[in-house]
Amino acid sequence: MDIPADADSVSLRLARPFLNRRVALRFDRPLGSRHPRCGFVYEVNYGYVPGTLAPDGAELDAYYLGADEPLEHAEGRCVAIVHRFDDDDDKLVVIADGATPPGDDAILAAVAFQETPGAHSIIRC
Repeated sequence: MDIPADADSVSLRLARPFLNRRVALRFDRPLGSRHPRCGFVYEVNYGYVPGTLAPDGAELDAYYLGADEPLEHAEGRCVAIVHRFDDDDDKLVVIADGATPPGDDAILAAVAFQETPGAHSIIRC
């Protein structure tokens, strides 16, 4: 069953306090790595916020936009949330300090390698 774009969820409630805040990330799927089960290549650094617990039992996930090399960790500002309609596994969108925040279309393009078109929305403050 699809979740409406404006519906609340456990992961969205967890993610919202990070909006417009500085956040430290660890990357378990750095830029250029392959997903262990699905086989697609990560086109951005992808990881998590250490010390959080999302509904899937792992840490809260995050995309880190703007880096052109694989990273192990980074800090930046959360500018948006990718709110998924089909599961309770929302993702933070984090950019480097001082970087210009991308528009929604740029975020959608950056995460298209993993996100199903039409199955999520971009949430901002």
